[in-house]
Amino acid sequence: MTTHYRLLSQLDSSFELLVNSLAYLSEMLAEAQLPVWMLGYTSEASSRAALTYALEDLWYLDGQDGRVTRSYPGLVVCNAAIWQQLGSVNFCKVTFSRALDAIRKESPDILSEARLGIAARHAKLHAHLSEEGLARLHLKQTWRQIPGCDAPLKQVRLSWYSSGRSIRRISYKEAVYRLEKMDTNAPHIKLQLQKLAGITESTPLAQVQDQAPLMRANLFFDNPLPGLPERQAMNLAMPLFVLTKDEKLPAFNLPSLTPPEKRTRAKRSDAQLEDQAFLPSIRVFKYKS
Repeated sequence: MTTHYRLLSQLDSSFELLVNSLAYLSEMLAEAQLPVWMLGYTSEASSRAALTYALEDLWYLDGQDGRVTRSYPGLVVCNAAIWQQLGSVNFCKVTFSRALDAIRKESPDILSEARLGIAARHAKLHAHLSEEGLARLHLKQTWRQIPGCDAPLKQVRLSWYSSGRSIRRISYKEAVYRLEKMDTNAPHIKLQLQKLAGITESTPLAQVQDQAPLMRANLFFDNPLPGLPERQAMNLAMPLFVLTKDEKLPAFNLPSLTPPEKRTRAKRSDAQLEDQAFLPSIRVFKYKS
């Protein structure tokens, strides 16, 4: 068996297992009829339909920004059988992610072919998205884990977290490297390389990436064991599955349907950057002196 065939076969079989696992999870949820709440839906019936869509949403929509993942905040009550199947789904997601990593490491040139092959073999899964051509598999939405909590919960507090942007330190050498990977004959790249040459290598620089608002869930545990935390915070891009004995949703608040326009956190000391980008092509800023 050639490496090319082996890698494609592993990816396709892992995707097949994931799709079947997700379908079985949806069937179990439909049969159990346990409480479900999904943000933006006013009835349990509409929330159930939204949950099924969220679980099986693995494809890019026409015109979707490739960097954007769709978010589906919600709460789902599950029994022991559904909890076990949730574990199987997340295991299949990990297996699929590892099959992708193997392609990236051993034969990165066939990744595009692999995605098209999956789309072709599973066309019925995305037939509603595109009438012409092949839909593209959204890798991040495919491998992202579905959160779960098996500890008794007192309540869940939901809120939008608008950090605005992520900020990380970048070295002088890395900034040079990233600019030199671009068209160094272009006037605007030449200008930025000249600006870099005019500062010392010890000058602190930061790279800024705009971030989409996130739904945050604060889980407050009911009678936690000694030594264990009383609460836990997590991002909620996918519905949170809650294993309960009474088959009831924990107490929770209703957040706004859309995130606030302003940032929900004050600026941190390491975010005190100059207003204008120093190297706009790579989103690098200097710190205020």
